[in-house]
Amino acid sequence: MNPLTSITGSIILGIIIAIAIALGIAPVQFNELGLARWIHIISGITWIGLLYYFNVVQTPAMASAAADKGGPGGAGVSKYVAPLALLWFRWSAVATWLAGFWYLTYAHTFMSALTLGHGGQDMYGLTIGTGMWLGTIMLFNVWVLIWPAQKKILGIVSATDEEKAKARKIGLLASRTNFVLSIPMLMCMAGASHGLPF
Repeated sequence: MNPLTSITGSIILGIIIAIAIALGIAPVQFNELGLARWIHIISGITWIGLLYYFNVVQTPAMASAAADKGGPGGAGVSKYVAPLALLWFRWSAVATWLAGFWYLTYAHTFMSALTLGHGGQDMYGLTIGTGMWLGTIMLFNVWVLIWPAQKKILGIVSATDEEKAKARKIGLLASRTNFVLSIPMLMCMAGASHGLPF
C-alpha cells in the first residue's frame, strides 16, 4: 500500500523520514529538548495553519456561499470539512501547548516564562513568556469559546436559531482574536531565540 494515499500513512512516513535524517546526522544522541521543540513546531504549524484557514478562507467562503442564492451553498463544508478541521484544530492546540510546556520545563525556563522573565530581568523569559501567555489565551479561546460555539453552529449539539446566531458571533470574535494574537505570539516564539525584528 502506498503511504501517500492516506493521512495516517503520510504522517507515519514523514516521521520515519525525519527519524532517519536525525539518526543519519547524530546517530548516538537523543535530544529530548530537540524532540519537544520539533513536536511543538509541528503541532503549532497544524494549529495556526488551521486558524489561518478558518479566518482567511473558510469564513469568507461560507459568507459568499450563503449570499449566492443560486449556488451550491456551504452544506458540504459544514457537514464534512468543518468538523474534521475543528478536530485537528482543537487537538493540535492542546499538543502545541503541552509540547511547549515540556520544552520550557525540560530547559528549566518555565518559571522565567511564566513570570515574564521575572518581571523583565530575563529577556528570553520575557519574550518566550509573552508568547506562552498569548498561546495560553488562544488555547482557552479554542476550548472555552470557539469549540462550544461551533458545536451549536454545526448542529453537533441542539440549539435554537437565537443560540446559533449568538454562537456565530462568539465563535467569530474568538477566532478573530486568536488570528490577531497569533501574529505577536509567533513573533515572540521566533524572537526568543533569534531576536525580535524591531
